[in-house]
Amino acid sequence: MLRTTTCGALTIKNLGETVTLCGWVQKSRDLGGMTFIDIRDRYGITQLVFNMDDNRDLCEAARNLGREFVIKASGQVVERSNKNPKMPTGEVEIKITGLEVLNAAKLPPFMIEDETDGGDDLRMKYRYLDLRRNPVRNNMIIRHKIAQAVRRYLDGLDFIEVETPVLIKSTPEGARDFVVPSRMNAGEFYALPQSPQTFKQLLMVSGFDRYFQIVKCFRDEDLRADRQPEFTQIDCEMSFIEQEDILNTFEGLIRTLFKEIKNFDLPEVPRMQYADAMRLYGSDKPDTRFEMQFVELNEVVKGKDFPIFDNAELVIGINAKGCAGYTRKQVDELTDFIKRPQIGGTGLIYLRHNEDGTLKSSVDKFYNEDELKSWSDALKTQPGDLVLVMAGNKDKVRKQLSELRLEMGTRLGLRDKHSFSALWVLDFPLLEWDEESERFHAMHHPFTSPKPEDIALLSTNPGEVRANAYDMVINGTEVGGGSIRIHDRALQALMFSHLGFSAEEAQKQFGFLMDAFEFGAPPHGGIAFGFDRLCSIFAGLDSIRDVIAFPKNNSGRDVMIDSPSTIDEKQLNELKIKSTV
Repeated sequence: MLRTTTCGALTIKNLGETVTLCGWVQKSRDLGGMTFIDIRDRYGITQLVFNMDDNRDLCEAARNLGREFVIKASGQVVERSNKNPKMPTGEVEIKITGLEVLNAAKLPPFMIEDETDGGDDLRMKYRYLDLRRNPVRNNMIIRHKIAQAVRRYLDGLDFIEVETPVLIKSTPEGARDFVVPSRMNAGEFYALPQSPQTFKQLLMVSGFDRYFQIVKCFRDEDLRADRQPEFTQIDCEMSFIEQEDILNTFEGLIRTLFKEIKNFDLPEVPRMQYADAMRLYGSDKPDTRFEMQFVELNEVVKGKDFPIFDNAELVIGINAKGCAGYTRKQVDELTDFIKRPQIGGTGLIYLRHNEDGTLKSSVDKFYNEDELKSWSDALKTQPGDLVLVMAGNKDKVRKQLSELRLEMGTRLGLRDKHSFSALWVLDFPLLEWDEESERFHAMHHPFTSPKPEDIALLSTNPGEVRANAYDMVINGTEVGGGSIRIHDRALQALMFSHLGFSAEEAQKQFGFLMDAFEFGAPPHGGIAFGFDRLCSIFAGLDSIRDVIAFPKNNSGRDVMIDSPSTIDEKQLNELKIKSTV
């Protein structure tokens, strides 16, 4: 080793020792007779001191060091006269007797500091420099610790980590595949896996019993803060289990991670039916760090000759506690918020419960005080509260009010990144109707088992069939989802038929799985956690990009290596692909 210790290890206990450090120049201070250099590695920072009286040549050499020069420095550990209690090494410094420049460096395009002057685009282009910064490096350390804790927990429960193929078969269900042309099989393509779903089910048929994998997955879909074209998930499957076994096992995993990574005792995770989540929060991933549940108002507001309410399928409201003092401008801002195209609201009605106990609404000409009191009673308001009401199509208005609820939670400081609330959401619909294709699609995937008591509804009312499926939600983010799987060929074939597959199409796409079911498939189920999403929650970040070492931008590009890019004509010819350029 070129070094005897790291830049974050030395303390007052090391006084008098002769050491050698290697790292990058963080900053330098030339005070004439003395020069101070801060040397940095991933473990910390140590101050080096060069004295003109002791060694003029070394001091001159130190003055010529630029930011981010890679150096090797040797000397004696001495006590600092001006101690820095904010640094673990702040009580000592190294009196330098030897200095070697291992590599000079250009001036970085942005400051390698916790608070940098580099914008997102610039830091993405020079990601290898951004990774030198403490906040970014600490995100990678959190990611590493979570991965190790996951492996320890699952290994302790006899799970086996198995790698599954990356070059697989394209399937029509789900998001778009990334496809890879085959040179040896002209005109044919592999797909990169959106998940290892069928392979982990085949492992259960193989008798592996308990499988997991921290695995890279790929989806060619539109991007946003919590999506990347390539992402990582903690993929798990178990045999001879029921839903309760999955929930208990993986609630234990999440609680273990919170304890080990955050030293936080996550309470027992409550459970909520999908139907209740939509009714009370308008979302299948409600943020339960705060209340503000929906209250349906059809019975108390209709029949008063107010067309907006009378013509609406659903009228719902939320109680924003303590917001009665909102100005007209603030209420108008909320109205503008819900009218944004991505939300699509048409208007907002409000009711103030004033501090003096009086009730004042934006529709006073249609409702008297007694009638407004029925609104107040339904929403359990107190003096100082503000009721926000929306009306319209049931499904649309719930989604719109859900966005408003989250916005109010943010404005009121109720969505603290350092507080955590987890929730299991259970019994999702098995199928959802797609207007464009005019057929049902699997809400999760086509291998999800229906609730046994709902199987008969597949033929009569498929939209009402519930899935044996479950999601874990933390702070309003879906971090994991799974289901009990179909393990019977006949039921799997029936499921494919309801999804619009002919028997021939089902056999062509998934015949390998249905054939395997005929060789003794055990009852099985599983779950997959979004590893990047988990890491971003533990790190208190909004975007998963910040916990990925080399992420893509919002256009799916890696601006550091300039990818994707065109390829050579010779390669295209070998793949029997015609150039479009």
